[in-house]
Amino acid sequence: MYNREESKQIRQEFWTAFGKEYPRKWLLYNTKIKDVTLKFSFTTKKAQVSIDIEPSDEIVRAYYYDKFVSLKTILVSEYLEAILYDEHYELENYKIIPRIYVELLNVNIHNKNCWEQVMIFLYDHMEKLETFFLEYKDFIDN
Repeated sequence: MYNREESKQIRQEFWTAFGKEYPRKWLLYNTKIKDVTLKFSFTTKKAQVSIDIEPSDEIVRAYYYDKFVSLKTILVSEYLEAILYDEHYELENYKIIPRIYVELLNVNIHNKNCWEQVMIFLYDHMEKLETFFLEYKDFIDN
């Protein structure tokens, strides 16, 4: 078991290594849609690539989630077959948000033997998710 500081250092090492292995500028928070972000996450249990919808307003939240639901067939058939939609996804801080994501289970950021597999997973899936997002951004935002 790692203490908090050791765990933080390992997480920093992973993200630094990922950035060196795949040096490109990701869209992530720069979607140009205030309440919609693309995210990477890697914990002691899983890795995820996601679209998070985080407005404070319930109407805006429902609006964006419904837009993504209307694109589900395209997203699944042309980009990410294993994509999951969860309108009530619970974050580690217990906040509930709509999340559309793919995940790789049974990996652990503290286990460096998992890192290569996770880096490939994150890169491949975020590339596809970004391509989808950029293709349908105007539809999502209107």
